[in-house]
Amino acid sequence: MHITILTLTISLPGCRSLKEKRQRMGGLHERLGRHPAIAVCESGHHDRHDASEWTFVAVGPTSRAVASLCSEIEETCLQRVDGRVMEVTRERL
Repeated sequence: MHITILTLTISLPGCRSLKEKRQRMGGLHERLGRHPAIAVCESGHHDRHDASEWTFVAVGPTSRAVASLCSEIEETCLQRVDGRVMEVTRERL
């Protein structure tokens, strides 16, 4: 069993409310949280409108499968989120 923790820090320039922040994040939790091998939560910047931090835990039978899942998560965030991904960290357990 292979596990990777993926953390994305996202800048949301011009965002003025928590409602707008939720809209701009584009249902990230619902979309990626459905996958049985991914756990997701908003892990930081809860009190800021112009930034968000999300942590994903990806689990798979091989390191290659987990790396593929992490790449899929990153690509989804780049395509679906109305903001800029500022930092990406991966931690293998």
